[in-house]
This record gives sequence, structure tokens and C-alpha cells, in this order.
Amino acid sequence: MLRTLEEVLAAAKRTGVCTMAVAVAQDEDVLAAVYKAVEAGIVKPILVGDKAEILKIAGKAGIPVTEESILDETDKAEACQKAALLIKEGKADLVMKGFVDTSVVMKAILNKENDLKKNSQISHVLALEVAGFDRLFYVTDSAMNIAPTLEQKVAILENAVEVAHALGNAEPKVAALCAVEKANPKMPCTLDAAELKERNQRGEITGCVVDGPLALDNAVSVHAAEHKGISGPVAGHADILLVPDIEAGNMLNKAMEYFGHAKKAGVMMGAKIPIVLTSRASSAESKMYSIAMGVLVASKTKES
Repeated sequence: MLRTLEEVLAAAKRTGVCTMAVAVAQDEDVLAAVYKAVEAGIVKPILVGDKAEILKIAGKAGIPVTEESILDETDKAEACQKAALLIKEGKADLVMKGFVDTSVVMKAILNKENDLKKNSQISHVLALEVAGFDRLFYVTDSAMNIAPTLEQKVAILENAVEVAHALGNAEPKVAALCAVEKANPKMPCTLDAAELKERNQRGEITGCVVDGPLALDNAVSVHAAEHKGISGPVAGHADILLVPDIEAGNMLNKAMEYFGHAKKAGVMMGAKIPIVLTSRASSAESKMYSIAMGVLVASKTKES
């Protein structure tokens, strides 16, 4: 099981080179991250976007872009569509979002003609490396689904489990997070959490162990769980943190980055290939880890 993001990067290097389509690649930060991944030997890029602008940006920044790696398309929506077609035609293994709104990339990926949707729900899976813990945490969903229903949470959970499996965690422990540990009709997320646990126990949700509702402290801290008298395989040992809504997830994501100085990586799941989706505010290190995470998920997808 991979326990740090440096281990994720090392594993991606052992996996071999994946072809990555970069949708709307005319952005210095994106190009810098892509070519760090090229230097690491984990991706071969197809840069889809405005060729003249890509070469101009790369030239000024000293990024070794070759004309042969560029698929010229000045229209951003069309560039995203061409990146999706590269996946459909088997010419690329994963997609990275460039200088374009997430909604534009996702529209191309979800275009029925491209037939790239796999799961019923597209969701974001964030991997966090937190000082003082012996494992990676997978937070979902902090970027895509605003207020997921119970059935959407099942699909979101399945996407996170797929990522954990690709990173070597054969049976991740899932905490369905809420503010309290007991089901309460006045707090609908607690009822969803209890139902997810029951479905897991009935064998309807597989590949993981689910418990909930659990608060964050007793999901990640053995001491907190013992203090509250909470037992079970997940209490204090959670790997996947399933948040109740995007607000909780986004705050947890940003708090861990800015207050906890956690290292992070993230991919969008639910399509037939992972989508590397990074914020412009993300560090170069985080972008590299996200690409490495995408490579491992893509490689696992090809194997299956």
C-alpha cells in the first residue's frame, strides 16, 4: 500500500509511460507540470490547444515543447472535444485539464457520442498526505457534487475505492463523515451514513469496509475513538473520508492544505479514464503528484 505521495510518484515511474492528452494546453503552469512529468518518465503528452500560443509560452519559460507534441486547435471547446476523442480512439490514456473551465472539459468527456462515462456519477478524489499519519487519506467529494443523494454517495464512494485500489490499498476503510456518531432524523447525512454501512455489510458495496456516521476525530484518531467508546475496524483507522456535501469537503481540503500543510493530489473519476484536474493555486509539486496519481489509475484501468 502506498503511504506517501512520493511513493505514488515512484510507483508511477515503475509503471511506465502513459500518453496524456492536455486539453487547452496554453498555460505556463500546466506546461511546466506536464514537462516535469515528462522528465520523470511517466507521461508522453499530446498538447491540444493553440499551437502558436503554446510555443510562445514554452519559449519564454524555457519549457522544451516540440511542435510534434501539439495538436493545433484555437477554440477551447473544440480542444476539449479533440482531447476526449483521443481517449475514445485509444490514442491517450488519461486527460489533464489545462487553461479552461472544468465544465467545458467535463462536457466533452460526458458527450454521449464519445462514450467515456463509466460510473453513474463523476466525482473528485483528493489524496492527502498529512504529517503524523502512516497512510494517505482520500477525501471525496470536495470539488464536483454539491449535495449528493444517497445513491450518488454510493457512486462517489465506488470512485474513491477504485483510486485506493490503484494505489495499493486492497480494502480501504471508509468513514461516512457527519458531525455526530449516531443516526438522527434531523440530520439527513447521518441516515445516509448508516445506510451506506448497512449496504456494505449486506455485500451491496464491496471492495472496502464502511462505517458511519462517524465524526472526523474518531474516524482518524484511535485515541478519540477509544475516548468516545467507538469501536470497529474503521474507527481511528479510516482511509477514505466520505464527506456529506461539497462545503464540508472543500473546507476540509483547504484547511488541510493551508492550516495542516498537507501535501495533496487529485483526480476526477467516473469516466473510463482519470481526469487530472488541478487548481491554478496548486503547487508544482501537487500538480506532479496529481499526474502521477492519474497515471497509476489509468494503468490499473488498462490492466482490467
